[in-house]
Formats: sequence, structure tokens, C-alpha cells
Amino acid sequence: MVFVRKSPGRTGSTKVQIAERRAGRDVVLEHVGTARSEGELAVLMAEARRRLRPGQEAFDLDGVGLEQEGLPQRPGVITGKRSAVLWQVLSSVYARLGFDVVGDEAFKQLVLARIVEPTSKADSLRVLDELGVVHGSLRTMFRSLARAQERGYRDTVASACFAHASTSGDVSLCLYDVTTLYFEAEHEDELRKVGYSKERRVDPQIIVGLLVDRAGFPLEIGCWEGNKAETTTMLPIIRQFQARHSIQAMVVVADAGMLSAGNLKDLHEAGLRFIVGSRATKAPADLASHFRWHGDAFTDAQVIDTITPRVATTTARGVNDEKKRAEPVWDPAVHERSWRAVWAYSAKRAARDAKTLTLQENRAKAVIAREKAARTPRFVTVKNGSRSLDETSLARARRVVGLKGYVTNIPATVMPAGEVIASYHELWHVEASFRMSKSDLRARPIFHHTRDAIEAHLTIVFAALAVARYLQDTTGMSIKKIVNTLRPLQHVTVRIAGHEHLAHDPLTPTAETILDALDLRAQ
Repeated sequence: MVFVRKSPGRTGSTKVQIAERRAGRDVVLEHVGTARSEGELAVLMAEARRRLRPGQEAFDLDGVGLEQEGLPQRPGVITGKRSAVLWQVLSSVYARLGFDVVGDEAFKQLVLARIVEPTSKADSLRVLDELGVVHGSLRTMFRSLARAQERGYRDTVASACFAHASTSGDVSLCLYDVTTLYFEAEHEDELRKVGYSKERRVDPQIIVGLLVDRAGFPLEIGCWEGNKAETTTMLPIIRQFQARHSIQAMVVVADAGMLSAGNLKDLHEAGLRFIVGSRATKAPADLASHFRWHGDAFTDAQVIDTITPRVATTTARGVNDEKKRAEPVWDPAVHERSWRAVWAYSAKRAARDAKTLTLQENRAKAVIAREKAARTPRFVTVKNGSRSLDETSLARARRVVGLKGYVTNIPATVMPAGEVIASYHELWHVEASFRMSKSDLRARPIFHHTRDAIEAHLTIVFAALAVARYLQDTTGMSIKKIVNTLRPLQHVTVRIAGHEHLAHDPLTPTAETILDALDLRAQ
């Protein structure tokens, strides 16, 4: 029989021996070898079973049996390891999306290594080594960054992304948002500039714009100087996307940060439909009729379809006639100075907003009372060096708690108010893609300093994001869980007695689920 025995302590080794039962005791006849991994154990077990067969030739384990002559044992040697299942999955999706037409193996390896373990380009070689992937030198990797710019890899990847999204998704409605990526650098240049940062960083940064389909699959990416106004980034991306794919009609969804009169005017004149978030400060003017006839009372889930001035000037505020009880129905032929505005009230949002306002009010009072030293917070006015609570602004803010507005140029006959709101709420997909690029793919901080290298880095992140989104959408698992599940599954090559033997870890149930979802079990 084959006898398997774990070694004492924490070495993790397992002895494989051939034994027989004599007088109620296991007597070891022959020591086959010591395994230190599942792969080695599988090879030694197979060899032990072969040795039990009659007529089996003698098996020299590079020194096994020499113990009888007083010489030390020489176990089998692992000559190669590969995370073959993980690399197969990543490579298959890369090809399935059409990225293999780029025809650059180094670029592919940088993209896929970033999904496995995002790190610097130099350290990506270590990741590839641990995966058992044969790769070129670091110089070859950096050359691929230059080729990415010279040969327009981003155009190729973007075209492949559009082909995938148009056949398996919906590109008639696209979502747009921006984020900032900072640099570990002290000085600015023509691209890396200190600008507005939600994280209050003072490092040089760039602004990155991302256009995705309604499911969050990336379609277009671009970058601008770090001090550029976010509102000026949307139209270049949209026009680039239209020109690349010859698209005329589409709906663009963006948050209130993109709400500028110029943006909306240009989108409308380009024949595009848009849905953008509105700021709560616009509610009193847009809902003047409601406030006059109903006060500030709203019912949960109440929706008011009305109009809003295209330009926030004194003369434009009269577009809503508050003397009329009924809200006007937006008609582009009639309301040339207005857009359609949809306002929705949520009791849950009202409770959250009211809590936030109370905290801001308390903070303002603490600053006024000199109980808290801080820069001037909201609802604090300073006059002649004296601080006081801005009760008018506070009352105005409390009046609109729970309200959320949406501005669009899509008539109600084409898209009902409920669909306008639902379309806007799809924006979480682009926010999720940004979170994935910043956390799972670690797009920042960026260690490159030239514009071409930065653009090439973004192309790699763009392609990696597409592969990761495809994997997540297809399997229903996070990219982190997919990598953590498949990476430990090794294909091992062991040299025993001068011969190479192959072994592999068995698939776990979760790994089988992933392969089944991707239809890769037969490969």
C-alpha cells in the first residue's frame, strides 16, 4: 500500500512511502520521496502506485535508496510553476474583447499583470515571474509604452470596446464623469498641475475623463491639465467618441458638475440628448409655482415635471409663471429659453439632508461662539470682523431638503420623468469603474513624468479596466475574488530521476464556477 505521512512541525512537507501491514503494524518497505506542495505530492503518489505494480522498473529518485548506503536523500526538484488557469482566463478575455489585434505581447502582459497585481512597470516583471509567464526585459516593456503612443493602441482598444458594447450592451445611452490622478512629484509641468482636489491634495495632478456604457463598460478615456475646469472636458470626449464611431444620436448622462450653460447648448446644437444633475439651489426658481400654491410640502416619491432657464440671468428667471398653478410642459419649439427640469422628492433623502444641515448648523454656531477654530464653514457670515449665523441661507437650504433635480432636452413624449431619473441613477456604474481603476487597478499614483508615458499608462489602465469589467459582469464576482481564487492554482513541473513530470492543483468549486461562466471548461 501507499503510505502518506505529514512531517511534524510547520515545514508543510509530506512523506510518501510504500508499506505493508505486518502483525497489526505498518512496515515501511521503501521511501518514495518528500513532497512540499500539492503538485509534488501528486507526482510522488502516481509514482508510488506505479511501483506497486508487478514488473515495474526500478525508480531512482536521484538518490532515493542511497539512505541504505548512509548517503543523504535527494528529493525531486520543481523546475517550473505557472498560474496557468488565471493566465488562461485573462488571456481568453483579452482576446475575446478583440485586444489581441494590437499584436504586442509586452503590452498585453502589462495589461494583464496590472489586473493581477497593480504595481509599477518595473515591478510588473516580478508579477509575471510569479505567474510563470515568459516575458521580455524591462527595456522591452518600456518600449511597448512608446509603441502604444506611436501606433495608436488606445484607438484600437477603444474601437474593440465599442464593438463589444454595441453587440452585447447599449451604447445609445452613455455615462460621463471625471476624476483626478495625482503624481509623486514636487514640481508642475505643462500637463501635471496643482488644481482642485476633492481629497484636498496639493500634489500635481491630471484630470481624467471616462465615458462608459450604461452598464459601466469603458468606451473612451482622455486626460487634461490638472487645473482645467471639469466642465470643459466633456465635449472633447463626446466629439471624439462620435467621430471615431460615426455616431449621430445618443444620450449623454452626467452629474451636476458638468452642468454649464455652454455644455448643454453645445450638446443640444450637436443633436445630442442629455440628462444632467441639477443643483438644489435651483429648486426655488424652478418650482416657484409649487412653492406658491403648495408651500414646501412634498409627498414621498413625488415627481414634478417643469422647466428651468437655460441661462441663470435675471431676465431668464421669468420663464416659470408662478401665477399659474399647473407646471409648464417643456416644448422645445415654445420654450426656447428653457430646458426641461424634473424634480423628485424622497423622504429618505430629506431625512439625510436634514441631518447634514443640522451638523453644519451646529458647526457654524460653534465657530461663531469661538468654541471651534476652523476656516469659515457654511452658514457663517463675517461682517466687520464679527461672525453670525446666516439664518436666511439656512432656511433656504432646509426648504429644499429631499429634492433632487435633473435637467434634460428630451421631451416628456419621448422619455417619461421616471425614465429620466432612472437613467441618471445609472451614473453609479461610471463611479464604480473609477473606483475600480483607482483601487483594484491602482491607476494612481502615477510614476511617469512625460506626457506620452502618462498617456500610455492610461491606455494600459483603460484596457485593464475593460477586461476586469467583463470578468466581473460575466461571473458576478469582484476582480479581486477572481484573482485570489485562480492565482493559487498551479501547474507544476517536477524533475525526478532525470525525467520531467507535470502536475496541477485540482480546481476548486469557485474556480469551476468562474470557468463555467466564461465557458472555458472545455479549453
